[in-house]
Amino acid sequence: MVSGKETKLTERGREAGAREAGGKVHAAATTDRPLGAAKTRDRPAGAARTRGRPRSFDRETALEKAILAFWERGYEATSVSDLTRAMDIGAPSLYAAFGDKRSLFEEVVRVYSSRYAAFADHALAESPTSRDAVERTLREAAGAYTEPDRPHGCLIAHAAINCTTPEVATSLRDRRNATIAAFEGRIEEDIAAGALPAGTDAGALARHTGAMIQGMSQQARDGASREELEALVEIAMAIWPRT
Repeated sequence: MVSGKETKLTERGREAGAREAGGKVHAAATTDRPLGAAKTRDRPAGAARTRGRPRSFDRETALEKAILAFWERGYEATSVSDLTRAMDIGAPSLYAAFGDKRSLFEEVVRVYSSRYAAFADHALAESPTSRDAVERTLREAAGAYTEPDRPHGCLIAHAAINCTTPEVATSLRDRRNATIAAFEGRIEEDIAAGALPAGTDAGALARHTGAMIQGMSQQARDGASREELEALVEIAMAIWPRT
């Protein structure tokens, strides 16, 4: 006859055995397929969670493409769609990196002026006389405005054509007038130094130089070659006053 105490011990033994057996089954199951194995097989190894990340691009490369777009078409004729297509970026990226179209154009003009149109500044700073500065400027313009691998003419002159945005038109006009004023100042120095006749009209001579630069730009866009523009330089310098 089994006592109550023995019965309880037997029941406890059965429960312990069941727990042991269940643990072995669970261990076997987790050994056959580790937790999360199915999810690991569904996602390629090393796959990055990049959904929603903005597309990266090289800002300098995009800016150079914007320069060429404005240089070719002018300010008004270049739309935001034209810019995003030329720069190979989306409109949100354009606005985030450069601001609006006008802000982008202002940066374009600054970079263009230092990268492609600084020859007048260099000539004025490095030439011994105003005559030398003007001749060097015009000859370098003839080459710069007819380079075969980029738009012809001057971006600052071309962008002003048919420009109906007052702020942009004013900014471009101020830049052109600043160049004329720089030549006028240099001519006045030569008059004072006796390198030019005392009766020389510095303002008219400087404006003639500006007209030559702007006219050469348009001639280049109309198809004039470097040699044809250099022939104009010869005529322009032939009328330069001498002491």
